[in-house]
Amino acid sequence: PIRRALPLAGGSAMGDGSDVGLDLTGGYYDAGDHVKFGFPMAYTITVLGWGLLSYREGYEAAGQVEYAEAAIRWGTDYFLKAHSASMTLYGQVGEGQVDHDYWGRPEDMTMPRPSMKIDTEAPGSELAAETAAALAAASIIFTEKDPDYAAECLKVARDLFAFADEYRLMYHLSITDAANFYKSFNGFGDELGWGAMWLYKATREEQYAEMAKTYWTEFDIHYNGYGFSWDNKHSGAQILFAQEFPDQEYRDAVELFMNSMRARQHTPGGMFFLDPWGSLRHAVNVAFIAFHAADLGIDETTNRDWAMQQLDYAMGSVGHSYMVGFGVDPPERPHHRSSSCPDPPASCTDGWAETQPGPNPQVIYGGMVGGPDLDDGYVDDRMDYMHNELACDYNAALTGALSKMIMLHSDNK
Repeated sequence: PIRRALPLAGGSAMGDGSDVGLDLTGGYYDAGDHVKFGFPMAYTITVLGWGLLSYREGYEAAGQVEYAEAAIRWGTDYFLKAHSASMTLYGQVGEGQVDHDYWGRPEDMTMPRPSMKIDTEAPGSELAAETAAALAAASIIFTEKDPDYAAECLKVARDLFAFADEYRLMYHLSITDAANFYKSFNGFGDELGWGAMWLYKATREEQYAEMAKTYWTEFDIHYNGYGFSWDNKHSGAQILFAQEFPDQEYRDAVELFMNSMRARQHTPGGMFFLDPWGSLRHAVNVAFIAFHAADLGIDETTNRDWAMQQLDYAMGSVGHSYMVGFGVDPPERPHHRSSSCPDPPASCTDGWAETQPGPNPQVIYGGMVGGPDLDDGYVDDRMDYMHNELACDYNAALTGALSKMIMLHSDNK
């Protein structure tokens, strides 16, 4: 998990939710900014949980299980608070552009931070289903250590999933401010299939299996999709279907997806290139899917080796690392406000971070920046958010993939 090298000088956004009479403190800021966007946050927690459930041995070998559980619970604690009533979920705190106009420490913010929700009058199927998936995954993780907490997570997951299915609408039509930042380009069908599968994994109830199979056809979940990301869960759902059900069509979908991804363009250094914005995030995310495909015995050696190639690239196979604080010549100027600020009481709201040329004063250890262009070109430039921003969703699949790498290296000893 991403951590800050120095503790906060004070609390941050401790009034979140006060505009609606709720406590909506906690959760995660999106990236280098300070908005709590619920959709990518829920994806982050689901995928963090998936990585821990799939590759726990790697976490154990690295001594990271407790940290991973704490990171997941920090998110699910927030989701439980954000679920203020049945079929109601607060899905955003903070206004995107107002927040982005501020460059400073998160503990120094003074702008209004409105709380925005979905409910039966203004639904949001992607947001509700993805949050249900996150809570369902958490219920599996905590079922032995804290059964009461696991039961609460599962109870809310059921409610949110029923809400997502019964009141179908793209969430950015209800939380309109999210449309400029995390619009659901892909629709809600993949989240319904993905969420149903997570509830099936958590409950083993056939109703969720049957719902998932219905969505498979209704929403073309077999479709190749566009990588694996906060917006597109097709490939993740395909893996879950292939893990849980014996039908060959699910394995065929995974194989087709991986074949199509590996056939796409790569940089000269070997990085899978899907999109210029956060290019490395896409490479690592699909590598995470590739590891799962290999675990299923689907083109095992090819998919495993390709996935390892993507992780090696992120860690420095091209001569420098893309992970802050790790490896050879890592990024020192990530686009991240709090890490760019000098120690208090020095000001960070006077353009200091934009004009000073040196490394960020605070080191965000483990944060993976967006990545290079198609020619492997990369400049460590703080104001280049396309290539240098950090984001929670950038690190979500990365941690699980690295845990798998630990397991593979251990097996090869």
